[in-house]
Amino acid sequence: MNYWPLLGVALIALGFVLRFNPVLVVVTAALASGLLSGMAVPDLLALLGTSFASSRILLIIILTLPAIGLLERAGLREHAQRWMARMRGMTLARLLIGYLLGRQLLSMIGLQSVAGPAQTVRPLLAPMAEAAAERIDPALPDDERDRLRALAAATDNVGLFFGEDVFIALGAVLLIQGFYDQHGIALTPLSIALWALPTAFAAFAIHSTRIVLYQRYLRRRQAGRQGG
Repeated sequence: MNYWPLLGVALIALGFVLRFNPVLVVVTAALASGLLSGMAVPDLLALLGTSFASSRILLIIILTLPAIGLLERAGLREHAQRWMARMRGMTLARLLIGYLLGRQLLSMIGLQSVAGPAQTVRPLLAPMAEAAAERIDPALPDDERDRLRALAAATDNVGLFFGEDVFIALGAVLLIQGFYDQHGIALTPLSIALWALPTAFAAFAIHSTRIVLYQRYLRRRQAGRQGG
């Protein structure tokens, strides 16, 4: 047994502890493990290229993040806040609950990648939520801004997680079907998806309540400050 390729794991741990560039650390560890396992350099590079090209999710992330960064540099977050300022009837609760509903419905039909933390939450949803919260409290402190951003990210996660299980072609649904099939229980993907509907409705109701309660908390906090 050749244990030298496991040195790559140690390199990853050491690189993260020393806070080196994560991409550089991972690539260096992969090259070290490949070379220590006896792979030729051309074969190792071909394997890395094939793995990279086959990872579609990684390609989406790599292409999305620079595009979002350029848009933010051009003032996307500021534009989002100005859009929110013009929508007088749009409250914080209406904004986040509407996004939650849209995220769940799109996930239910298999459109999981049309939104997400990088694509919509950071550049659009979070700034608009902050603008809506500033109508309640113009001097919104930094700790509440952090809580609000976390709430916006949670809204996206809840909508995606509890909506995608209703989509019958999702890998998780097929995994559930295979697990039950191994134990002699015959289930169709459609029946699994239908049983996921009550959970999706409950998640929507619970998280919507959390959003409404947070908006009321902001209003009580501001009213108490003005009364004091």
